[in-house]
Amino acid sequence: MSFSSDTKGELARVEPEKKCCMLAEIAGFIRVSGSVKLAGGGKMELIVATENPAVARHYKKLIKEYFDVDATLGISEGSTIKKSRQYILSLSDKEGQKAEPILRETGILMIREGMNYISDGIYDGLIKTKCCRKAYLRGAFLGIGTMSDPEKSYHIELVCSTETLANDIKKLINSFVGINAHTVQRRKSYVVYIKEAEQIGDILNIMGAHQQFFDFAEVRLTKEMRNKANRLINCDSANLDKTMNAARRQLEAIDKIEKVKGLSSLPDKLLDAAVLRKNNPEATLQELADMMNPPMKKSGLNNRLKKIEEIADKLG
Repeated sequence: MSFSSDTKGELARVEPEKKCCMLAEIAGFIRVSGSVKLAGGGKMELIVATENPAVARHYKKLIKEYFDVDATLGISEGSTIKKSRQYILSLSDKEGQKAEPILRETGILMIREGMNYISDGIYDGLIKTKCCRKAYLRGAFLGIGTMSDPEKSYHIELVCSTETLANDIKKLINSFVGINAHTVQRRKSYVVYIKEAEQIGDILNIMGAHQQFFDFAEVRLTKEMRNKANRLINCDSANLDKTMNAARRQLEAIDKIEKVKGLSSLPDKLLDAAVLRKNNPEATLQELADMMNPPMKKSGLNNRLKKIEEIADKLG
């Protein structure tokens, strides 16, 4: 299973403790995953679809506990367009399942100037408290949320059907301290997303996916340690290359002086440095400095070797 599926599996086991949170979570899920059909005679039918069977069972149970209504659970096999299997929860007024009252209480079916209409965003009355905002976000994520495998990248998103809904969900997410979600249009959809690793971890905690939070944090820590080790290896490699290149230049300069003028032409201090480098071509600058008699500072020996290179350069 994917990290996203595991996260939804854990969230589907969360039991809201308060009635208000139970309603907020149901509303969040229906808001993003539900559709309304007219069934004739002014009756309505509410249909909610999900690809996750655990999520379908979870909301069937929540709807029963809160509204005392048995939603019908069915399965729709995938089509050529949408290949995945769909689990369908349906509620119909004509079957006595009170679809209309549920739509009204979840802030989806509203009245304006005496006429019913389907709202496009989040009803503020459902998310007045922090616990209800958490529950609503959990419901929305279980409906339209996805999360990438943290081994590959840090990314969490909710794909919304309208710009209004996307902006409301972004506002809901950003109501939590330290979270900064963004929106982008993707073809006909509007995507609310977060890419910062620390904020994604916070979102997992906020929604109640605590085990996934610890798993995410472990993967993140392992990646950071691996990246740090790679940086150190690359740094050591770069330093080694630098040391080898410097030694090569010094040996070439010494060889040139020896062929043109002879090393005996060098002042005694430079001669000592040249002979030491020639006899120890693979030694580091610090190792050479320690070999000097008496030992000297690395910077002092480096200055002598640079003067040898300057003398060789003047020889043409």
